[in-house]
Amino acid sequence: MSISVPIGTYIAVSAVMFLEYAVWGAWAPVLAARLLGPLKMSGKQTGWIYATLPLACIFAPFVTGWLADRWVNAEYILAVAHLIGAVLLFTAARIQNFSRLFVVMLFYSICYAGTLPLANTVLFRHAAADQGKVFIWAPIAWALAGYFLTGWRNLRKGEGDGSDCLKLAAVLSLAMVVASLFAPGTMPKAKEMPIVETLALLKGLDFLVFVVVSFVVAGMMQFYFLGSAQFMMDRGISGRNVPAAMAVAQAAQTVATVFVLWEAALMFFGLPKEQENVLALLGFKWTLTLGAACWLLMYVFYVAVHSRALIVVSQVLHGLAYVMFMIVGQVYVNAVAPVSIQSTAQALIFAATTGVGLFLGTQLAGIVMDQSKSEGKFQWSKIWAVPLAIVLVGTLVLAAIFQGSVPKNESSPPANSKAQIGLTVDRQPS
Repeated sequence: MSISVPIGTYIAVSAVMFLEYAVWGAWAPVLAARLLGPLKMSGKQTGWIYATLPLACIFAPFVTGWLADRWVNAEYILAVAHLIGAVLLFTAARIQNFSRLFVVMLFYSICYAGTLPLANTVLFRHAAADQGKVFIWAPIAWALAGYFLTGWRNLRKGEGDGSDCLKLAAVLSLAMVVASLFAPGTMPKAKEMPIVETLALLKGLDFLVFVVVSFVVAGMMQFYFLGSAQFMMDRGISGRNVPAAMAVAQAAQTVATVFVLWEAALMFFGLPKEQENVLALLGFKWTLTLGAACWLLMYVFYVAVHSRALIVVSQVLHGLAYVMFMIVGQVYVNAVAPVSIQSTAQALIFAATTGVGLFLGTQLAGIVMDQSKSEGKFQWSKIWAVPLAIVLVGTLVLAAIFQGSVPKNESSPPANSKAQIGLTVDRQPS
């Protein structure tokens, strides 16, 4: 594997990306099983606990993005936020009461949400030419967190009360503090108010459609996060093996990152250099549309399939969707936004997707799960039919309206530059 940046820079930036998503991956896929199981919380209460991160993402990324664009080095904000976050996670692991847990998780989520766009800022500022080779560490981290948790639970002969996922996330947060302090210096660059310039991007119909559809489709991920662990256990998969089963998605995400973003990934198949990866071959329009369609197909599996093996296999679709929709969406934002407002622009898409989208998706998922419960058992086909229908609409809108064009501006690298591998978006397929 060849890289364009100095090896020390690549390792430092990759460590930030790895630990940023290892922290999230340690608790997000499996905390719902603790809430619905040992803590006996309702679907609505579980939804509110999971809503803390989306709520925080509505405003926290804008605050940290503004600070990083105007005043403070991004790596310092990352270190402080994760240090406070580690303390809050250790505290959350000891709480069994809903109201207290909600408050602690809300404060934790404010800390964590502010770091999400900054991890991307560090990447795009220092290793944009190798973005695919850095992004690949995100799914690897998420998967390894799941497999480590599964191994730990098997050694202990069970998942216990499920609080181990929060303790693991806390330890990883402390490691992230160290990684942030060793990250390359990422100094502020904006001279004007970055939020005003960022909101001006919404005047373009294409970018507006992208943000709205991203908000809708990403919101449906909360059905996946809130329901999948319990769904698998109801289908006969042992609770101790659920983290490993869900980590199949991250294994698929790792492979997808190579083929979607790496340079020369498809040249092995005889394609020319200008079509060297999936993003270059399909462009933003069809890569994002295909990503949404993968989630659509996954929910079709969830509705129609009862085989444990096929349910595990369907996790591959989540991994593919996350790369082609969420990560490629972040790359699209980076391509559209001038360098001086990239932290705030990344904050905007995180606010729309991980913020407003996931918050409303959480509320909807909690309500649907509570209303689709009979005699203490979830009616999963009814539950999964809701995100299936909504993602179908989003996929059709992308296919019919979104063009994926990138305006040329003096502040961003050209669309076909090495710093934006695969972004040859002027050659959209017909």
